[in-house]
Amino acid sequence: MKKAIVIGASSGIGRALAKILFQNGYELGVMARRLPLLEDLCNELGRDVFIGKIDAMDTDKAMRILEEFIEAMGGVDLVVISAGTGDVNENLDWFIEKETILTNATGFAALANVAVRHFMEKGSGHLVGISSVAALRGGKESPAYNASKAFMSNYLEGLRQKMFSAKLPITITDVKPGFVETAMAKGEGIFWAAPAEKAAMQIYRAISRKASHVYITRRWRLIAWLLKAMPCRLYERL
Repeated sequence: MKKAIVIGASSGIGRALAKILFQNGYELGVMARRLPLLEDLCNELGRDVFIGKIDAMDTDKAMRILEEFIEAMGGVDLVVISAGTGDVNENLDWFIEKETILTNATGFAALANVAVRHFMEKGSGHLVGISSVAALRGGKESPAYNASKAFMSNYLEGLRQKMFSAKLPITITDVKPGFVETAMAKGEGIFWAAPAEKAAMQIYRAISRKASHVYITRRWRLIAWLLKAMPCRLYERL
């Protein structure tokens, strides 16, 4: 039986993906800041699931907690980091910007570091990071959110290159969702918003085929192409 940890499993994509992994035979560990929601998830699944409270913003503590959690599960094959935050920040409130950076950039890198070092010691494994289409360009509604997601994608690419150079069978998957029907979907101009369950199923399929990179849902590849091709002068006027 394969073993998986989903960090950020209390709601949204993380919760939906945790259910799919469990239904497909994974021994499951779930982690998040909101422990009562994880307990509700475990009760819904109806069988024993490892649960743990973790706050990615407290990086040193979060790293120790994840290391101990992996050890308690006897090692794992898959780690999904779906924990993240972001909010519309028209007034550039520094508290919002700082919390976003600490969670999505610093916290993500800390947790990814623990996961990949475990896989290197084990000799195999699969890390999945839930980034965003927002990683492709800056964003006026929440500058730190777009920038932090760009960091995530770049960090994952670096890890992938590192594993390839080391000739280790460790898969690094960068998942870039567009809009998904979760509490994170805020601001103007939301379109093509997919149910979390549909997004999670497409992510599971990407995990199964060990994809390096995937847009969720698939039609967001078109938006990604347009964003990358758009001249700066035009993009700045959007």
